[in-house]
Amino acid sequence: MAALAIDNISKTFDIDGRSVTALDSVSLDLAPGEFGALIGPSGCGKSTLLRMVADIVSPTSGHISVAGEAPRKARLAHHIGFVFQDATLLPWRTVSENIRLPLEVVGGRRAVDPAAIQALVELVGLAGFEHARPSQLSGGMQQRCAIARALVTSPQMLLLDEPFGALDEIMRFRMNLELLRIWAESRTTALMVTHSIEEAVLMADRIFVMAARPGRIVDEIKVDLPRPRRLSQIGEPDFVALVERARKSLFGDMVEMLQDA
Repeated sequence: MAALAIDNISKTFDIDGRSVTALDSVSLDLAPGEFGALIGPSGCGKSTLLRMVADIVSPTSGHISVAGEAPRKARLAHHIGFVFQDATLLPWRTVSENIRLPLEVVGGRRAVDPAAIQALVELVGLAGFEHARPSQLSGGMQQRCAIARALVTSPQMLLLDEPFGALDEIMRFRMNLELLRIWAESRTTALMVTHSIEEAVLMADRIFVMAARPGRIVDEIKVDLPRPRRLSQIGEPDFVALVERARKSLFGDMVEMLQDA
Protein backbone atom coordinates (compact mmCIF):
# COMPACT_ATOMS: atom_id res chain seq x y z
CA MET A 1 0.00 0.00 0.00
CA ALA A 2 1.27 3.47 -0.88
CA ALA A 3 1.98 5.75 2.07
CA LEU A 4 0.51 8.60 0.02
CA ALA A 5 -1.66 8.34 -3.07
CA ILE A 6 -2.89 11.45 -4.87
CA ASP A 7 -5.17 10.50 -7.76
CA ASN A 8 -6.32 13.00 -10.38
CA ILE A 9 -6.74 15.89 -7.92
CA SER A 10 -8.14 19.21 -9.12
CA LYS A 11 -8.94 22.36 -7.19
CA THR A 12 -10.86 25.44 -8.27
CA PHE A 13 -11.50 28.64 -6.35
CA ASP A 14 -14.23 31.21 -6.82
CA ILE A 15 -12.52 34.59 -7.05
CA ASP A 16 -14.63 37.70 -7.72
CA GLY A 17 -17.35 35.62 -9.32
CA ARG A 18 -15.06 33.70 -11.65
CA SER A 19 -13.74 30.16 -11.34
CA VAL A 20 -9.94 29.85 -11.13
CA THR A 21 -8.31 26.43 -11.48
CA ALA A 22 -5.41 26.18 -9.04
CA LEU A 23 -4.64 22.49 -9.65
CA ASP A 24 -5.59 20.31 -12.58
CA SER A 25 -5.45 16.49 -12.66
CA VAL A 26 -2.49 16.06 -10.29
CA SER A 27 -1.42 12.50 -9.47
CA LEU A 28 1.53 11.20 -7.49
CA ASP A 29 2.35 8.53 -4.94
CA LEU A 30 4.98 7.84 -2.29
CA ALA A 31 6.05 4.49 -0.90
CA PRO A 32 6.38 4.03 2.88
CA GLY A 33 9.53 5.77 4.09
CA GLU A 34 10.07 7.64 0.82
CA PHE A 35 11.04 11.33 0.68
CA GLY A 36 9.35 13.37 -2.04
CA ALA A 37 9.88 16.99 -3.05
CA LEU A 38 7.55 19.38 -4.89
CA ILE A 39 9.18 22.19 -6.87
CA GLY A 40 7.63 24.74 -9.16
CA PRO A 41 7.01 28.46 -9.68
CA SER A 42 5.14 30.54 -7.13
CA GLY A 43 1.40 30.13 -7.51
CA CYS A 44 1.51 26.66 -9.07
CA GLY A 45 -0.40 25.11 -6.16
CA LYS A 46 2.39 23.32 -4.24
CA SER A 47 1.23 24.51 -0.83
CA THR A 48 -2.42 24.00 -1.77
CA LEU A 49 -1.66 20.38 -2.62
CA LEU A 50 0.12 19.90 0.70
CA ARG A 51 -2.85 21.39 2.56
CA MET A 52 -5.25 19.05 0.79
CA VAL A 53 -3.18 16.07 1.97
CA ALA A 54 -3.36 17.53 5.49
CA ASP A 55 -7.16 17.99 5.28
CA ILE A 56 -6.83 21.77 5.63
CA VAL A 57 -8.26 22.36 2.13
CA SER A 58 -10.70 20.08 0.30
CA PRO A 59 -10.15 19.08 -3.34
CA THR A 60 -12.77 19.91 -5.94
CA SER A 61 -12.36 16.49 -7.53
CA GLY A 62 -10.08 13.48 -7.28
CA HIS A 63 -8.99 11.29 -4.39
CA ILE A 64 -6.24 11.37 -1.74
CA SER A 65 -5.30 8.61 0.68
CA VAL A 66 -2.72 8.57 3.46
CA ALA A 67 -1.76 4.96 4.24
CA GLY A 68 -5.09 3.88 2.82
CA GLU A 69 -7.14 6.43 4.75
CA ALA A 70 -8.92 9.60 3.66
CA PRO A 71 -7.07 12.76 4.77
CA ARG A 72 -9.74 13.60 7.34
CA LYS A 73 -9.54 10.17 8.95
CA ALA A 74 -5.72 10.29 8.87
CA ARG A 75 -5.75 13.74 10.49
CA LEU A 76 -8.15 12.71 13.22
CA ALA A 77 -6.00 9.65 13.90
CA HIS A 78 -2.94 11.96 14.14
CA HIS A 79 -1.20 10.18 11.27
CA ILE A 80 -0.14 13.49 9.66
CA GLY A 81 2.51 15.90 10.90
CA PHE A 82 2.88 19.37 9.35
CA VAL A 83 5.85 21.76 9.47
CA PHE A 84 5.23 25.29 8.17
CA GLN A 85 7.75 27.88 6.98
CA ASP A 86 7.16 29.77 10.23
CA ALA A 87 7.84 27.61 13.28
CA THR A 88 4.65 28.98 14.94
CA LEU A 89 5.83 28.12 18.45
CA LEU A 90 3.91 29.43 21.45
CA PRO A 91 6.21 32.11 22.90
CA TRP A 92 5.24 31.49 26.54
CA ARG A 93 6.02 27.77 26.38
CA THR A 94 9.41 26.08 26.62
CA VAL A 95 10.87 23.78 23.98
CA SER A 96 9.55 20.68 25.76
CA GLU A 97 6.17 22.28 26.34
CA ASN A 98 5.83 23.25 22.67
CA ILE A 99 6.76 19.75 21.54
CA ARG A 100 4.22 18.06 23.79
CA LEU A 101 1.38 20.45 22.88
CA PRO A 102 -0.29 18.13 20.30
CA LEU A 103 -0.41 15.32 22.86
CA GLU A 104 -2.04 17.61 25.40
CA VAL A 105 -4.64 18.66 22.84
CA VAL A 106 -5.37 15.03 22.06
CA GLY A 107 -5.47 13.50 25.52
CA GLY A 108 -4.62 16.00 28.22
CA ARG A 109 -1.44 16.19 30.24
CA ARG A 110 -1.78 12.64 31.50
CA ALA A 111 -1.22 11.40 27.91
CA VAL A 112 2.29 12.87 27.82
CA ASP A 113 5.29 10.62 28.43
CA PRO A 114 8.21 12.85 29.59
CA ALA A 115 10.74 10.27 28.39
CA ALA A 116 9.25 10.33 24.89
CA ILE A 117 9.41 14.14 24.82
CA GLN A 118 13.03 14.07 25.92
CA ALA A 119 13.82 11.51 23.22
CA LEU A 120 12.42 13.90 20.61
CA VAL A 121 14.37 16.80 22.09
CA GLU A 122 17.53 14.76 21.66
CA LEU A 123 16.52 13.52 18.19
CA VAL A 124 16.32 17.09 16.86
CA GLY A 125 19.53 18.17 18.61
CA LEU A 126 18.02 20.43 21.27
CA ALA A 127 19.31 18.66 24.37
CA GLY A 128 20.19 21.32 26.93
CA PHE A 129 17.51 23.68 25.60
CA GLU A 130 14.46 21.85 27.01
CA HIS A 131 13.50 24.83 29.18
CA ALA A 132 14.36 27.57 26.67
CA ARG A 133 11.60 29.69 25.17
CA PRO A 134 11.36 30.49 21.44
CA SER A 135 12.80 33.99 21.88
CA GLN A 136 15.97 32.37 23.23
CA LEU A 137 16.42 30.15 20.17
CA SER A 138 17.88 30.79 16.73
CA GLY A 139 15.66 30.39 13.66
CA GLY A 140 17.16 26.98 12.94
CA MET A 141 16.58 25.81 16.51
CA GLN A 142 12.97 26.99 16.37
CA GLN A 143 12.42 24.91 13.24
CA ARG A 144 13.98 21.87 14.93
CA CYS A 145 11.46 22.32 17.71
CA ALA A 146 8.64 22.59 15.14
CA ILE A 147 9.82 19.37 13.47
CA ALA A 148 9.86 17.58 16.84
CA ARG A 149 6.34 18.85 17.54
CA ALA A 150 5.19 17.49 14.17
CA LEU A 151 6.70 14.09 15.01
CA VAL A 152 5.37 13.81 18.58
CA THR A 153 2.26 11.87 17.54
CA SER A 154 4.40 9.42 15.50
CA PRO A 155 2.75 10.38 12.20
CA GLN A 156 2.89 8.16 9.14
CA MET A 157 3.13 11.23 6.88
CA LEU A 158 5.33 14.30 7.46
CA LEU A 159 4.45 17.36 5.35
CA LEU A 160 6.92 20.25 5.12
CA ASP A 161 6.02 23.56 3.49
CA GLU A 162 9.23 25.49 2.79
CA PRO A 163 10.45 24.73 6.34
CA PHE A 164 13.82 26.45 5.85
CA GLY A 165 12.83 29.22 3.44
CA ALA A 166 13.50 31.98 5.97
CA LEU A 167 17.02 30.78 6.83
CA ASP A 168 20.30 31.92 5.28
CA GLU A 169 21.99 29.50 2.87
CA ILE A 170 24.57 28.19 5.33
CA MET A 171 21.97 27.47 8.01
CA ARG A 172 19.60 26.07 5.39
CA PHE A 173 22.05 23.40 4.24
CA ARG A 174 22.85 22.55 7.84
CA MET A 175 19.15 22.11 8.55
CA ASN A 176 18.75 20.01 5.41
CA LEU A 177 21.25 17.51 6.81
CA GLU A 178 19.58 17.63 10.23
CA LEU A 179 16.19 16.92 8.68
CA LEU A 180 17.60 14.02 6.66
CA ARG A 181 19.04 12.53 9.86
CA ILE A 182 15.73 12.97 11.71
CA TRP A 183 13.76 11.53 8.78
CA ALA A 184 16.06 8.49 8.54
CA GLU A 185 15.72 7.78 12.27
CA SER A 186 11.95 8.35 12.41
CA ARG A 187 11.26 6.30 9.24
CA THR A 188 8.39 8.64 8.36
CA THR A 189 7.26 9.20 4.79
CA ALA A 190 7.89 12.85 3.87
CA LEU A 191 6.70 15.32 1.24
CA MET A 192 8.38 18.73 1.14
CA VAL A 193 7.60 21.88 -0.81
CA THR A 194 10.68 23.88 -1.77
CA HIS A 195 11.68 26.59 -4.23
CA SER A 196 15.32 25.41 -4.20
CA ILE A 197 16.30 22.89 -6.88
CA GLU A 198 19.51 22.02 -5.05
CA GLU A 199 17.59 21.41 -1.83
CA ALA A 200 15.15 19.11 -3.63
CA VAL A 201 17.97 17.06 -5.16
CA LEU A 202 19.83 16.86 -1.84
CA MET A 203 16.79 15.73 0.11
CA ALA A 204 14.47 13.68 -2.06
CA ASP A 205 14.14 10.20 -3.50
CA ARG A 206 11.83 11.65 -6.16
CA ILE A 207 11.16 15.20 -7.31
CA PHE A 208 7.80 16.24 -8.73
CA VAL A 209 8.12 19.28 -11.00
CA MET A 210 5.02 21.45 -11.25
CA ALA A 211 3.96 24.09 -13.75
CA ALA A 212 1.44 26.86 -13.17
CA ARG A 213 -1.81 28.08 -14.74
CA PRO A 214 -3.18 25.63 -13.86
CA GLY A 215 -0.94 23.75 -11.43
CA ARG A 216 0.04 20.33 -12.75
CA ILE A 217 2.95 17.90 -12.61
CA VAL A 218 5.08 18.08 -15.75
CA ASP A 219 8.00 15.86 -14.74
CA GLU A 220 8.99 13.26 -12.17
CA ILE A 221 12.69 12.90 -11.47
CA LYS A 222 14.14 9.90 -9.64
CA VAL A 223 17.10 10.92 -7.48
CA ASP A 224 19.32 7.86 -7.37
CA LEU A 225 22.13 9.43 -5.35
CA PRO A 226 23.47 7.27 -2.49
CA ARG A 227 22.34 7.86 1.09
CA PRO A 228 23.19 9.24 3.56
CA ARG A 229 23.39 12.44 1.54
CA ARG A 230 26.31 14.79 2.17
CA LEU A 231 27.06 18.38 1.18
CA SER A 232 30.13 17.16 -0.71
CA GLN A 233 27.77 15.60 -3.26
CA ILE A 234 26.53 19.01 -4.40
CA GLY A 235 29.43 19.61 -6.78
CA GLU A 236 29.61 16.05 -8.14
CA PRO A 237 28.60 15.36 -11.78
CA ASP A 238 25.59 13.18 -10.92
CA PHE A 239 24.20 15.86 -8.59
CA VAL A 240 24.78 18.64 -11.11
CA ALA A 241 23.10 16.59 -13.85
CA LEU A 242 19.98 16.14 -11.73
CA VAL A 243 19.88 19.87 -10.94
CA GLU A 244 20.15 20.68 -14.65
CA ARG A 245 17.37 18.26 -15.55
CA ALA A 246 15.08 19.78 -12.92
CA ARG A 247 15.99 23.28 -14.08
CA LYS A 248 15.13 22.42 -17.68
CA SER A 249 11.81 20.94 -16.57
CA LEU A 250 11.04 24.19 -14.75
CA PHE A 251 12.25 26.68 -17.34
CA GLY A 252 12.41 24.76 -20.63
CA ASP A 253 14.03 26.73 -23.44
CA MET A 254 14.67 29.67 -21.07
CA VAL A 255 17.65 27.76 -19.63
CA GLU A 256 19.57 28.01 -22.92
CA MET A 257 18.46 31.62 -23.37
CA LEU A 258 19.79 32.58 -19.94
CA GLN A 259 23.07 30.75 -20.56
CA ASP A 260 23.56 32.59 -23.87
CA ALA A 261 22.74 36.01 -22.38
